Parts: sequence; structure tokens; C-alpha cells
Amino acid sequence: MSHNALHFSVDRENNTITVQREFAAERSVLWEAYTKPEILDRWWAPKPWKAKTKSMDFKEGGHWLYAMVGPEGEEHWSVVNYKVIEPQTTFTGTDAFTDSDGTVNPDMPQSEWEVTFVDKGNNATLVTSQIAFPNLQQLDATIAMGFKDGYRVAMEGLDNLLTTLK
Repeated sequence: MSHNALHFSVDRENNTITVQREFAAERSVLWEAYTKPEILDRWWAPKPWKAKTKSMDFKEGGHWLYAMVGPEGEEHWSVVNYKVIEPQTTFTGTDAFTDSDGTVNPDMPQSEWEVTFVDKGNNATLVTSQIAFPNLQQLDATIAMGFKDGYRVAMEGLDNLLTTLK
């Protein structure tokens, strides 16, 4: 896999999305970009949107409560509840749409994420996000919201940010 190439696949039989992207950066730099709110806020949302962290406790049993803030100031809140963390290797968590206090909206899609970081040598790291949904309807709703394009644009933002973090 070459740098900047986004591999995006949907497995409708297993209600999963897999996203892979290789970055020209050390694994430790990528790990921090995914686990430190002051860095996440700089790239997680696809431009022109911005991410805004309200609270983050990156530990097993911890959470990240954040908003995607639109160009007109509109806010869409989400939470990630962290389950398993193996430093600089992987983390898992439950992702859900919420209100600004973190109360989950049961009418919106929820998913289980596993994000892994693999050192590819030569200052390259492969990041894989495996996203599982409880049913096909939630998978389809997520795709219909523009998830693929939004994720691609966010990855491009991360790629640009990495040049300043090395």
C-alpha cells in the first residue's frame, strides 16, 4: 500500500467497514495523533468542519466526548467509550452519537471500532480501522451520511498535519 492511498471496504454480510491508510510517519507520532485531544481536534473532522473536544480520558473505561463543528457553528456530538488499549499497537471503543452531555441518541448509528497501528519500516505506519455495526441498517445509515468521503478528507488533514508533528 502506498502513502496517501485510502483502502475502504464494506462487508455487508458482517456489517463492517474496514479503512486502511499508510502514513509517512513513525508509529509513535500516529499514536499521539489518535490519542491526544489537542492533536485530534486539529484533524479529526473533515474540512471545513472542526473537531472540538469537551472531555477525554484515554484509558480503558475512559471516553472521548467531542463535537463536529460545522462552518455555521452547528454541533454534532459523539462519544467514544474506550475498552481495550495496547499502547502504540491498538485501541478499541464504542462510538455513538450523543448530545453535548454525552447522552447517547439511540436513533442514530452506533459502532464498535478497533484501530491498529503497524510499523511498516522506512518511517511508515499502516493504520487500520475496523468498524462493526450491530445491523445492516446502521451500516447503511452511516454510509448514507457521507462517511467514506468524510473519512478520506480527515485522513488527508491528518497527512498534512503530520508534516508539522514529526
